[in-house]
Amino acid sequence: MPDLLLELFSEEIPARMQARAADDLRRLITDGLVERGLTYAHAAAFATPRRLTLAIEDLSDHSPARREERKGPRVDAPPKAVEGFLRGIGATPEQAAHFLAAGHAHIPGVEIEIRPDKKASALFALVSRPGRPAAEIVAETVEAVVRGFPWPKSMRWGTGTLRWVRPLQSILCLLTTEAGAEVVPFAIDGIAAGATTRGHRFMAPDSFAVTGFEDYEAKLRRAFVLLDPAERAEKVWHDAGQLAFARGLELVEDNGLLAEIAGLVEWPVVLMGAIEERFLDLPPEVLRTSMREHQKFLSVRDPATGRIEGFVTVANRETADDGATILKGNAKVLAARLSDAKFFWDNDLRTSLGLLGGKLDAVTFHNRLGSVGQRTHRMSELAFKIASDIGADARKAEQAARLSKTDLVSAMVVEFPELQGIMGAYYARICGEDPEVATAIGDQYSPQGPSDAVPTAPVSVALALADKIDLLTCFWGIDEKPTGSKDPFALRRAALGVIRILLENGVRLGLLDHVHRCIWGVHMTVPAWKSVNARREAQRPDLDPSGREEAEEAQRAAEAEMAALIKAGTSPEIEAATQDLIGFFHDRLKVYLRDQGIRHDVIDACLPMPDNDDLLLVVSRVRALHDFLATRDGANLLAGYKRAVNILSAEEKKDGIEYSLPPEPRLAETPEEGALFDALDAAEATLAPALEAEDFAAAMTALAQLRAPIDAFFDTTIVNAPNTMVRRNRLCLLHRVRSVMNRVAMFSAIEG
Repeated sequence: MPDLLLELFSEEIPARMQARAADDLRRLITDGLVERGLTYAHAAAFATPRRLTLAIEDLSDHSPARREERKGPRVDAPPKAVEGFLRGIGATPEQAAHFLAAGHAHIPGVEIEIRPDKKASALFALVSRPGRPAAEIVAETVEAVVRGFPWPKSMRWGTGTLRWVRPLQSILCLLTTEAGAEVVPFAIDGIAAGATTRGHRFMAPDSFAVTGFEDYEAKLRRAFVLLDPAERAEKVWHDAGQLAFARGLELVEDNGLLAEIAGLVEWPVVLMGAIEERFLDLPPEVLRTSMREHQKFLSVRDPATGRIEGFVTVANRETADDGATILKGNAKVLAARLSDAKFFWDNDLRTSLGLLGGKLDAVTFHNRLGSVGQRTHRMSELAFKIASDIGADARKAEQAARLSKTDLVSAMVVEFPELQGIMGAYYARICGEDPEVATAIGDQYSPQGPSDAVPTAPVSVALALADKIDLLTCFWGIDEKPTGSKDPFALRRAALGVIRILLENGVRLGLLDHVHRCIWGVHMTVPAWKSVNARREAQRPDLDPSGREEAEEAQRAAEAEMAALIKAGTSPEIEAATQDLIGFFHDRLKVYLRDQGIRHDVIDACLPMPDNDDLLLVVSRVRALHDFLATRDGANLLAGYKRAVNILSAEEKKDGIEYSLPPEPRLAETPEEGALFDALDAAEATLAPALEAEDFAAAMTALAQLRAPIDAFFDTTIVNAPNTMVRRNRLCLLHRVRSVMNRVAMFSAIEG
């Protein structure tokens, strides 16, 4: 069975596109080959800046012959329908016309029959497809994939019609067997497939022939090209680590940048330089960000102080001076970049936080939600209330919220938006703010992803929650919610952040009141912002009288809307948005818990219970129920519950009444029936204090005591007794079983 080697050689492919392109090439080619009847054992794809490579092992040498039956239209169908069917099975226009005229035609590989089908006769075709050689199928598949390749951006060049990420220069396509290598014959846009490739652009630019993947990989290495991006990344990390270690320093881990660097070079040559003394007092985050974003440099720090002192750059070639000229040029460019950063830093330090904060009223948060200044005002009130609820210092939380967004108008954050929050913490410390306030400002956006740590300091927790809850309630308040895969304001991430902060810190917080109050505040902000915009419009000097009158009318309408909201206190829209957002938190909680192995139906059983806006309480109940159902008592009790509910529901539906009256113990006729009454009394006596204390494990233990009495009741007692009074009493007893168990969780939501 042959092996396939495919290389698509082009001008430089952007590093950010390489990994996906390699995966797309592997997936699309292998899927296309399988669809056309070929099988394979293994496939691997690789990318360098100038090539996409696919290696497939043990590809079948032919597709199998196929014989399939196709049903066509009725014999009395319109001629167009019959002609379309014939074309679909490979008939030429002449053959189709002959069949319509004579009722038969010779179509190679096709037998046409007329058979009875339901109420009429229909055409049936037996189509035989001979197998095809692998080379023919590979050529067809590669051309189709190359012409339709899903690049995020592509281009045309010259006079051809092919679109590729950068001009495609050559195609290598070989089928290799023990007998030798065979070029797959095809051409795309004038580029014929061959058996040659090229090495490094500068160090080995000449073309050379290859005979298979092992030969290809080895010759590329000799031509100064490392094919595997993982190997290039590993070489960069190893060599950079050795250089740093030799100077008593260490590399700052940055896997994303390392992968990007591996996509920029084919033959990585690692060089290390020192940062000039005048820049070493800049915050480490500033140095790292500037070097990462502008220069693609890895950072090197002193492990004792954490100070960034050096940089690692990766060249794409070896030089006679061992990279000295390259390193000198990079250091010069870096000095210019860091000079800008130092200017921003010094300029920001000359501006007080109060002055920066005053600029926030002129920064629009959203065109329907007012300014960033208004947002910080809302956040300060919310942070104060949250801190009071969770036992944090409310005044510090309020102050942290008030200062939380001031760095957005600093020169440093305008240049490097990813440093928001981080720079705010630095500025707050330098301006003499409380350390807890400064730390909270730096932690406000955390966590920003599933691997990011959550804030743990109480003031930080309060501010991070206030930031995310305000963000969510703002967009819920104006009905801008995530839809499908679209989430432009990262609201799912914000909700998951709230969940993680509460659960990982063990924080109890009732979300309902905070969400309701915030959404009401948003509804107040919208008309207030409309009023501000209308007032600004009315004050435009170039506005004609009719336009000014219209703006003033809009201002009066907005102020009337705000007055009505103040008077009403709430509205159906606010109530609906509040409940919908709580439901959104529940949906995100389901995703979070399912990732931890908890079934969705167990979560659904706990969400309808009281205080379901306290997510820590919900999770405590969920985990207790999950553990209980994993026991034999839990599984058997669930089966008994289902049996009781099914009988009760069927009889209530049949009789048209609800058996919800308290059952009478005096009407019990069997010992097992009386024992169930006693067991329910004991369970309720234990359940009440357990639920009051929120001890759900104890509540589950109390329910476990019902398992044996319920099983015994069903084994010995007929619910639908001949005596009407006894039957009604037993159905009421089943209702009591359901009610007692549903005090802990809605067991009806549990599957099984």
